[in-house]
Amino acid sequence: MNNLFSNLTPVVKNLLIINVVCFIGSAIFLQAPRFFGVYYPDSPFFQIWQVITYMFMHGGFAHIFFNMFALVMFGPIIEQVLGSKRFINFYLICGLGALVLQYGVQAAEVYNIVGTVRASEFIRLDMFNETISSSLPISQNELGTLAAIYGTPLVGASGAIYGLLLAFGYLFPNMSLYLMFIPIPIKAKFFIPILILIEIYLGFSNSGGSIAHLAHVGGALFAYILLKIWRVRRGSMY
Repeated sequence: MNNLFSNLTPVVKNLLIINVVCFIGSAIFLQAPRFFGVYYPDSPFFQIWQVITYMFMHGGFAHIFFNMFALVMFGPIIEQVLGSKRFINFYLICGLGALVLQYGVQAAEVYNIVGTVRASEFIRLDMFNETISSSLPISQNELGTLAAIYGTPLVGASGAIYGLLLAFGYLFPNMSLYLMFIPIPIKAKFFIPILILIEIYLGFSNSGGSIAHLAHVGGALFAYILLKIWRVRRGSMY
């Protein structure tokens, strides 16, 4: 374990520290996710800085643990390939790409309910009492969907992390991964696509509840686009 952390690359180490500090801060200041998580752009709670800060907020210990575990496991080798400056750009752009796809999904849901992507003029949110009302004749289920979109912030580095996973699978497709829940090694070129397909299925089936599965896919999609644009050559271990 000491060897693992001593071999962390500079950007990965700083990202790990920032995420842990922010997690501790949000545990002390319980309202932090409402200010630094990101809302739908038409929400009255949206602020421009949230498109960056949401990546450093997490919804619980398991959320941050698995994200940071993946960052520590896959981040250093990707940073070594890309270089530190390009790596931080890659990480942040994947996080923003996750948000782009998530906003697209939310906009489609809002449009299906009210006929426009801007529903703020038709609804009223009361965050103090956690209530929502609408001037339109819509069902309680639709009202609940609008409440979730307009009143629930998105948090987490998962979109950026899926970008790292995609990059690892792309650069080192034949490297074997040893996973706790799979008794045999599995090559990255099989594991990463399966993981992304599961996220796509969960995203469209909504079986994952409030987890933003398609945001994860957005991070992976933007990672692939960046690797192609930058013409990053695959590593020697493939």
